[in-house]
Amino acid sequence: MRKILSAALVAASLGLGAGAAFAQAAAPAAAPAATAPVGAPSIDWTMQDLLANPGAKAVLVKDLPGLQDDPRLDMVKTMTLRAVAQFPEAQIDDSKLAAIQTDLAALPKP
Repeated sequence: MRKILSAALVAASLGLGAGAAFAQAAAPAAAPAATAPVGAPSIDWTMQDLLANPGAKAVLVKDLPGLQDDPRLDMVKTMTLRAVAQFPEAQIDDSKLAAIQTDLAALPKP
């Protein structure tokens, strides 16, 4: 099962899904700029937004050692941490996810 999931993640990241050619042809020439998340950092922010926030990045580095060096990080940057935790390879169980959310909530408010 893990091999299938890993293969699916790699295929999705490479655009090898069944409708990849159609999706690429139908995609607009320029994607709209992403907006910054609103409110305090949380596990419902995307990985790229969490890593772009200095406080949230420090929490991830502390709570998920090796995250920054993981070659799969680019594949999940547009996913929320909650979504990433659904993959067994992420090794983020419910208690780890709750601990990360607690640490994020404890960050000083901007």
